[in-house]
Order: sequence, then structure tokens, then C-alpha cells
Amino acid sequence: MSDQASRAELFQRLHEKDVFVVANVADAGSARLLTGLGFPALATTSAGLAFALGRADGGGLVTRDEALANAAAIAAATVLPVSADLESGYGRTPEEVAETVRLAAQAGVVGCSVEDATGVPDAPVLDLAEAVDRVAAAVEAARSLPFGFVLTARAENFLYGRPDLADTIARLQAFEAAGADVLYAPGLPDAEAIRAVCSSVGKPVNVLAGPATGSVAELAALGVRRVSVGSAFARAAFGGLLAAATEVVEHGTFGFPAGIPTYARMNSLLEKHTP
Repeated sequence: MSDQASRAELFQRLHEKDVFVVANVADAGSARLLTGLGFPALATTSAGLAFALGRADGGGLVTRDEALANAAAIAAATVLPVSADLESGYGRTPEEVAETVRLAAQAGVVGCSVEDATGVPDAPVLDLAEAVDRVAAAVEAARSLPFGFVLTARAENFLYGRPDLADTIARLQAFEAAGADVLYAPGLPDAEAIRAVCSSVGKPVNVLAGPATGSVAELAALGVRRVSVGSAFARAAFGGLLAAATEVVEHGTFGFPAGIPTYARMNSLLEKHTP
């Protein structure tokens, strides 16, 4: 069994057990650091990548080639399974989405997510029929691979000002029928919404963690099988940079190194977790 196939098998098995947390990382360095902390799997983050490239997220400013290169670098930096955040598949047609899935597998990842967002402010979410066709094409591409590739289908209503739980559930059910392995509706507002989603579908549900979602144990009690952090780790890293730089600019002081890893510690961590 190839290394990628063995990672794929592990990623599939994780969804069959209790709840687990997948750590979203924006670069290879973060992947290596978090590999040693006990996370069972990693995922890329489209927002974190956009920020790292000096761009705003959500405006289609990151290309497919850039996203795939980032996914390849992260997969090469860890021994863990990696799933790729492929936004809306970097293409409008089902055929383009399917090609993105195949290219992601070539980049070394063992799963990916595909959204139903359009990138168009006035109509931010695809019509259901079109969204299902794209998921079906992504599933077909995933099933054509020589190993088990976990396809996550995302319903983006709550991220784009459409807090329609009934429509969100209907979309996830349609994505399940189209063959998606994992279902994901980021931005669900509360525990009852999360419980409703989990009880309405038969496939594992991923939830985006945040202050309002509660702990891993609480999410497990609601029926959640996988928890991701989205861009939060990347924003935490940039937040630390902003706080340190603000101290220097506004106060002319250099107290911030007191709370950060030393140069030697960073070298040690990265050497330790090199695949």
C-alpha cells in the first residue's frame, strides 16, 4: 500500500470512530508544528492561504494552481492525512470541479471539500440542482482514484447571510444522496441547529469550531463526527504578529519576545517533526 493510500485509509477510519479535530494549517511550517501535538489529521485553509499571500479571502483572488501547490507543500510536510479546502472547486462546471479533485489527489491529499458558493455577491449560493451536479461530479472523480478519497460537501448558506436551516439541511441531504462522504455547513448558529443537521443526515458531519459551538465533547454529544478550525489558527498567528508589531510601532518597546518560542525551540520543533 502506498503512503498516500495508507493515509487515506487512516482518514476514512477516523470518520468511523468518535469525534476528532482536524487542524487547518496555512503552510508547511504550521503543518510540521501541529503534527507533533496529537492532531490525527490536517486540512488546508483557503482563507489562511489568502492571508499568507497578502490577499483578502472570498474574492476569488487565489488560483487553483496556488491552492494545489499549497496543499502539496502541506501534505509533503507531515505524516498525517491532509484534506484540501478547494473552495468552490475552482471552476463553474461539474467537469472543472471533477478535474480539481483529480489534481488535488495528485498533489498528495486524501480528501477535499467543495462548496456551493458562487463568489457572486448578489447570488452567493448556487441553485440546488447545479450544486448537486457539481458534488456528483466531484464524487465520481474521487471514486475513480486508486485509493479512498474523502469528499466533503459544504452548504454555505450561513456564511453568506442566508440563515435558512431547512434549506441547508435539504442541501446536505441532497449532497449525501449524490455520494458525498462528509457533510459540512459552516456557521451554524447554535447547538440546536447543529443537532438538527446531525440528526437529519446519515453521513458524518463536520462542524466549524468557535466560541459559540462549545467543546469537542459537547459537539460529540450533538452528533458531530469531525471538527475543524477553519482560518482560526492562521488568524491567531497573524494576530500574534499584529500585537507584537503594534507594540513596537505604538510604544517603541520590545516586550513581545517574552511569550514566544525561542529560536532554538523553533528549530528543535521543526527538526523533530520533519517527515
